[in-house]
Amino acid sequence: MPTDVPAGEPATTEPAPGPASADTSRQPSPPRAHSAPYGPPEDRPVVLDRRDGPYGEVVLRRHGDVLQIIANGTFLMDTSDGRSERLLVRAALDELRRGPHRAAPRLLIGGLGVGFSLAQAADEPEWGGVTVVEREEAVIAWHRDDGPLSPLTAAAQRDPRTHIEHADLAEYLRRGDGLFDALCLDVDNGPEWTVTEENGSLYSPAGLAACRDRLAPGGVLAVWSAQSSPTFREALRNAGFHRVRTDEIPVVRGVPDVVHFATKPA
Repeated sequence: MPTDVPAGEPATTEPAPGPASADTSRQPSPPRAHSAPYGPPEDRPVVLDRRDGPYGEVVLRRHGDVLQIIANGTFLMDTSDGRSERLLVRAALDELRRGPHRAAPRLLIGGLGVGFSLAQAADEPEWGGVTVVEREEAVIAWHRDDGPLSPLTAAAQRDPRTHIEHADLAEYLRRGDGLFDALCLDVDNGPEWTVTEENGSLYSPAGLAACRDRLAPGGVLAVWSAQSSPTFREALRNAGFHRVRTDEIPVVRGVPDVVHFATKPA
């Protein structure tokens, strides 16, 4: 879930950290106000990069061994625990397997983030193609070459099946350029807690219709969320999806994360 970040952080640049552990990824913190400063200087987050983009400020910072992405002062994700992002991709593939066999299914991931969804997809030889759509140029840059996040996705980016597309996901869906067998959305903290107001269109009737139209018959939509949403499940059904359900993902602290699933009729 989003967490406000204290203002006035020093724009200190330090060498990029080494690879995060294999177990690490985003573990959204429950929203809370920072009533006291961080501890001693050596325990405070260090800003590695700060950029202004078309949707506001995006910051990459290091807090100990953890890398964090902050957008417009709101915590998005970090490299502390990647189970939910990895499960998002694995569960979408498992859902596809419940239907008729598909040779080399194509996967579309909405949101690159710290890269765990992409890394998980590349680890699955069954995927025939993996496209990641990311609207923040800064996030893509942090994964390229020797960027701070590159150790997490370097192998995946070398995989000939993978492609990172710099685009707004809603616009990309509306283009209608090809069909996918699975669509995994991880661009917000959920359909009721979006990073920007513009992202709300993804979960509107028109946005869900665009998701449905980009899926092949029998294709699976999987949406990561920080909380369950009966309203969203109803919106999925109204958009023409079948087999709508929500699975909980236990987390270290707080309420479980969830993944909403829906299938396009065959």
